[in-house]
Amino acid sequence: MAGTNSERQLLAEGPAIILVEPQMGENIGMVARAMANFGLAELRLVNPRDGWPNEKALATASKADHVIEATKVYDTLEQAVADLNFVYATTARERDGYKPVRSPVIAAETLRARFRAGEGTGILFGRERWGLTNEEVALADEIVTFPVNPAFASLNIAQAVLLMSYEWMKSGMEDLGAVPFQAMGQTPSTKDQLFGLFDQLEDALDARGYFHPAGKKPKMVDNLRAVLSRRAFTEQEISVLRGVISSLDRFSRKSPRGGRFPTAAKETPPDDSADA
Repeated sequence: MAGTNSERQLLAEGPAIILVEPQMGENIGMVARAMANFGLAELRLVNPRDGWPNEKALATASKADHVIEATKVYDTLEQAVADLNFVYATTARERDGYKPVRSPVIAAETLRARFRAGEGTGILFGRERWGLTNEEVALADEIVTFPVNPAFASLNIAQAVLLMSYEWMKSGMEDLGAVPFQAMGQTPSTKDQLFGLFDQLEDALDARGYFHPAGKKPKMVDNLRAVLSRRAFTEQEISVLRGVISSLDRFSRKSPRGGRFPTAAKETPPDDSADA
């Protein structure tokens, strides 16, 4: 599975994700996958429609087996939150009654602080079709809602879990600009290497009659050098470009390289000026 690495630390902490009467096993599996992506591991199901365990959930979890295998099932929401100290309810709709409404960023920071204090926390997610009832929201301490298109606010349950899981992961990062890996380092080219590219390209173009009429050659050379000097090449990039030019010098469209390096091409490069 791309992106998985059994040799690295598996994060498994944070708030419980509580799905109230989830309908489709596939959605439960995708929720488990989203949780595993961002270090959450405790999944609780309240009265899942198709029962538990569920083969479709396992199939769509994409190797988030540790989440699926540890999943707990409850008959009622009250039972599912009984041991928790603080719970958020997710909803996209305005609700009657007063409960603080938080953004995902603030909610994640609150959950992180309570987690560090040793409290049990959870996040409620409603049914695929119509979410949570007012009575179910009333069991939560606060509401969390997402900044979505007001005219199209419906989120798939796995998408909603993914967003909260992502914010949870961010809330524990010391540097929000940090990334898990860096691009391979490359050495900037020297001016001498760049000049070598200029000379090779000019020789190749000159042999093909590119600089025509001859009186315009100096200006055309200046333009070429200006284009190639607009950015700082690396040694590897210079090598690639010079390899391309060498190949074009050595082979023409009429005499392509084919399966192996032609002996004649090694000795006498063909005249491909008609193909340039």
